[in-house]
Amino acid sequence: MTFVFAFFVGGIICAIGQLLMDYGKLTPGHTLSTLVVAGAILDGMGLYEPLINFAGAGATVPITSFGNSLTHGALAEAERHGLVGVLTGMFEVTSSGISAAVVFGFIGALIFKPKGNVD
Repeated sequence: MTFVFAFFVGGIICAIGQLLMDYGKLTPGHTLSTLVVAGAILDGMGLYEPLINFAGAGATVPITSFGNSLTHGALAEAERHGLVGVLTGMFEVTSSGISAAVVFGFIGALIFKPKGNVD
């Protein structure tokens, strides 16, 4: 049943993003930002962790999880180090994923050649 819950929760999150673009007339960048902020707000209210426990990858793979990670790290470090922890906590939790994206993107750019303009 975990796979079914993950499928439905992840699908609902993606459907919300698609509806924001189709009916809200938001650009992909605005939709991305909205979903990240929504994940951050849900984590700040203590609602995202139960969603992760319920849906697993259905809640950790979509972009809302990035907002959750930022807020979760900031709140955890704020308890330990105060105001400075808010700033360092966000980067501590998400740094490995962002670093991997930069490194693999660079390697991909070195290996593959872009196609020319198709007129």
